[in-house]
Amino acid sequence: MPVYRDEAVVLRTHKLGEADRIITMLTRQHGKVRAVAKGVRRTASKFGARLEPFMVVDVQLYEGRSLDIVNQAESIGSYGAAITSDYGSYTAASAMVETADKLTESEGSLQQYLLLVGALRSLSRREHGSGATLDSYLLRSLSMAGWAPSFQDCARCGKPGPHSAFVVQVGGVVCDSCAAPGSPRLDPDTIALLAALLTGDWAHTAAAEPSTQARATGVVAAYTQWHLGRGLRSLEHVRP
Repeated sequence: MPVYRDEAVVLRTHKLGEADRIITMLTRQHGKVRAVAKGVRRTASKFGARLEPFMVVDVQLYEGRSLDIVNQAESIGSYGAAITSDYGSYTAASAMVETADKLTESEGSLQQYLLLVGALRSLSRREHGSGATLDSYLLRSLSMAGWAPSFQDCARCGKPGPHSAFVVQVGGVVCDSCAAPGSPRLDPDTIALLAALLTGDWAHTAAAEPSTQARATGVVAAYTQWHLGRGLRSLEHVRP
């Protein structure tokens, strides 16, 4: 039975039988992997606590016909406890791993892996507000997946901005000629904040007014759920 080793972020787990779990992971080199961790629900398990959501681990796995099997797991980033101790961080992290689960399949995506690890690390260290960290992660992960939003030039015809009309279906701001009647309009502060979240300008993000942050979060949520083609259940519980 072939054996391989990789780094992974635990996205979610499911009970299997009386003592096992199915672990869904985003790995550094092998994309999304589903594997059985045998006996991890027993109190005597050596690595059960390392295979919880939001943990970053070095895993050794056996290749199986339908599911791989976890043989070893060593902790690389123990972010779970720090994240779950704060409700805002927990709900933001839940939305992140759900997004990563929907965006990634069996093919590897090093950029998506590194982005998720960095976002979870930032949440665990309380580097920025949990809501801003989540919004930035969502915009960046969608960009890496091929849905980069435009917050300056027209997303339809390319006409130089700034523009105020925002059309989720088109991919960002659009000029007046491309905007359909009744298209929602965004104020300059909200557009500037969205651009800062996309580029990681944390100084600008931290200085934004709460009302501007709330408007930007609404735009990010709508953009994410449209391009994923299905709702994110975790977003319903997110707090800034």
